[in-house]
Amino acid sequence: MGQGLGVPIRDDFSGSGSRHGTERSMNELLSRLSSYNVFNYLLPGIVFAVFAGEVIHYPVAQRDVFTGAFLYYFLGMVVSRFGSLVIEPVLKRLAFVKFADYRDFVAASKEDSKLDILSETNNTYRTLASLFILLLLLKGFVKLEAYVPCLTRWHGTILTALLVIMFLFSYRKQTSYITSRIRHWVSHEHS
Repeated sequence: MGQGLGVPIRDDFSGSGSRHGTERSMNELLSRLSSYNVFNYLLPGIVFAVFAGEVIHYPVAQRDVFTGAFLYYFLGMVVSRFGSLVIEPVLKRLAFVKFADYRDFVAASKEDSKLDILSETNNTYRTLASLFILLLLLKGFVKLEAYVPCLTRWHGTILTALLVIMFLFSYRKQTSYITSRIRHWVSHEHS
C-alpha cells in the first residue's frame, strides 16, 4: 500500500463482493454519468492523478477501481471549480474571453440545441487549462515544501481550508445561476 494525499493506495478490489461484482457496480455507476460529468470531472481527475504521480512524484492514483472512481471524480470537480472560480474570472478580466449575458444564453439555448454541446465543450477546455495550471501550482508547492519544511505538517489543513472556501464560493455561484434561470422563467411566464 502506498500513500498519496493521505489516502492509502490499495492493491485489491476490496469492498463488498467479488472483483466481478465491483466491475459491474462500476459499469452501472459510469453509465449514469452524463457526458458533462465524464469530460469535466472524471477525465480531468484521472489525468490530474496520473500527472501528479508520474511527473510531480506526488502519488494520488488508486489501484482500487471503485475508490479511484470517486477520488478521480472529486479531483476533477475540484479542478473544474478552480477553473470556474479562478481561471474564468481572470480570463474575463484580461479580455481573453467575453461572455454573453446569461439570460441571453438561456433564451438562445432553447432555440439552438447545439449551444448546450458547445458550452459543455467550452467548459471542458477551461477545465483542462485549470488542470495544467493546478499541476504547475502543485509542483511549485512541492518545491516550496523543500525550503519551508513546516508546510509539510500543515498541507492537510491548508488544503482543507482552501477546499472549504472554494466550495462555498461554488455554492454561491451555482445558487446565482439557479436564481437567474428561475427569474428568466418567471419573467417569460408573466409576460
